[in-house]
Formats: sequence, C-alpha cells, structure tokens
Amino acid sequence: MPTLQERDGMDPLDRLVSWQAIYDLSCDYMRAQDRLDPVLHRSVFHDDATTDYGAGWQGDAEGFVAFAQGVLAPHKANHHMIGQMRIDFESETLAFGEVYYQAHHRIMGDDGAEYDLFVAGRYVDRYERRQGVWKIAHRTELADWIRNEPAADLEGGAMMLPWGARSPHDLSCRREEMRVR
Repeated sequence: MPTLQERDGMDPLDRLVSWQAIYDLSCDYMRAQDRLDPVLHRSVFHDDATTDYGAGWQGDAEGFVAFAQGVLAPHKANHHMIGQMRIDFESETLAFGEVYYQAHHRIMGDDGAEYDLFVAGRYVDRYERRQGVWKIAHRTELADWIRNEPAADLEGGAMMLPWGARSPHDLSCRREEMRVR
C-alpha cells in the first residue's frame, strides 16, 4: 500500500499545515454564520467558488453568503458545531473534504412561539491552494436529518450564565474587554 506522500506527493509537514488551514476555514465558516459576520463568511471562499445548497441556493459564493446571512438574521440564535472531518489531498494544491456538522437554530414560528430547529449533515468540499492559500472552491451541503420542536430552555436560563450574542456584541468580538479581565 502506498504511503501518503507517495499517494499525494506532499511533504508530511506541508500536509499537516494544510490540514490545519482547511480546518480553520471550517471554523471560520461556522463562526461567521453564528456571529452573522458576512466578511468572515465570504473570506473562506475563493472569488470564483461555487456552492450547492439544494433548492435554497445554488450559485456563486458571493450570492450564497448574502443568502445565508439573510436566512440566519431573523433567528434568535444559531449554534453550529463541527464534527469529524475527512480531508483527502490529491496534490499540493487540490484536496477534497467531508465535514460533519450539527446546527441548532432558535427560530420564531408562524404562531409567535419559539422553536428549536436542529439540522445535522455534511459539507462535501473541494479545496484549492492558490498563491499559497487554501480556500473552498466548491461546497455542497447535504442534510442527514432535520428536526423541529418547541423551545425547551431550562428554568433560570442556563444556570444564570451570560448569553451569547451576534457580532459585535458577543464577548468573543470584544477583544479589548478581554485584555483587562
């Protein structure tokens, strides 16, 4: 059986650094959705990237980011989590990935009540390294299951913990405040 280096021609250290760069793209993508940060959201895609989100959106990354930010904006909160990731390098400039995720959305129903929408699925991606930078060249989202149920918060609101917020109000966006704590 051929070694990884024989299969993709990559130096092992370059493969590790490249894997981390692609993982960071996924983290930035999720953060951009949860914090409603369109600039960060757009930054994970190459300028000519394409996307396929089924009947919701198919097209360029610029249009997708506007679409996704618009869909998420009315939600009370969003929380995306990355699961396992498989990244297969074909060369020093081309890789394919499968990224598992779970997304929790607090939404308002037509009846005025709050609901929790849970989505679990995978992103199937093509990544390209151009001028030394890895970004998404194509992303398809696949849903594995979707569930919607009435909101069921714990009495007292998460044991009196501070609540997260959207940019720029979330504590993670207030770096200067964190310097003095």
